[in-house]
Amino acid sequence: MTAAVFFSVPRITRRAWHVWRRNLEVFVKTWKVNFFPPFVEAFLYLLAIGVGIGTYVKEIDGIPYVNFIAPSILAIAVMNSAFFECTYGSYVRMYYQKAFDAMIATPLSIEDVIAGELLWGATKSVMYVVIMLGVLALFGVVALPVALLMIPFAFLGGLLFAGLAMCFTAITPTIDALNYPSFLFITPMSLFSGTFFPLTLLPAAFQYVALAALPLTHLVAIFRMFSLPALSWAIVLHLAWLLAGAALLCVLSINLMRRRLIV
Repeated sequence: MTAAVFFSVPRITRRAWHVWRRNLEVFVKTWKVNFFPPFVEAFLYLLAIGVGIGTYVKEIDGIPYVNFIAPSILAIAVMNSAFFECTYGSYVRMYYQKAFDAMIATPLSIEDVIAGELLWGATKSVMYVVIMLGVLALFGVVALPVALLMIPFAFLGGLLFAGLAMCFTAITPTIDALNYPSFLFITPMSLFSGTFFPLTLLPAAFQYVALAALPLTHLVAIFRMFSLPALSWAIVLHLAWLLAGAALLCVLSINLMRRRLIV
């Protein structure tokens, strides 16, 4: 395959929503188990980092530390929920449950199936953000109602990380090998994207890497603008990066998965 084939626009139909709905129905059947983790995660982050470390780090740039990290908690939830859903979750459906084979045997195309998976990964990110945003709002560490604008951006961020995850799923030989992108890329990104300390504290070279290659950096920046709130023109640049990244990764992931499933 040439580079042009990898980035050729796939043909997706409305049938992709059937895949999305199938995953939603499975999710709803175990809703108690699925909705509990984001609620507890938000509380633990606030307690351990916001209150614990915040006792020593009072403010950052005049902002209370717990308010500084609140949008980061949401951005990390977007990344983790979409990434792990479209790596481990999609791999299980593809390889162990043979759900992809069953769906492709219907009028659904490979492109529809993968597009449905990507949409579901983004939707799960939105669900997690809504739940965790409610917890953060109860503690008064996000500015409502402006903070509600994070919800549509959660879908965009989730779509980007779902596309990134599906790229790894397409080229990973075994489910155990998915640990590599998780520990070598996702974990470092959650630490060095301006999440728990300002990006400006990093050396200049690392700042450029974070802005150029770490999508979480841009999602954190946007969420922080809505959370504080502190809107600026820079949101246009961050949004453009996320839009371009989501489009490229989703197209690439669908083409890579098509190659894997056909072969």
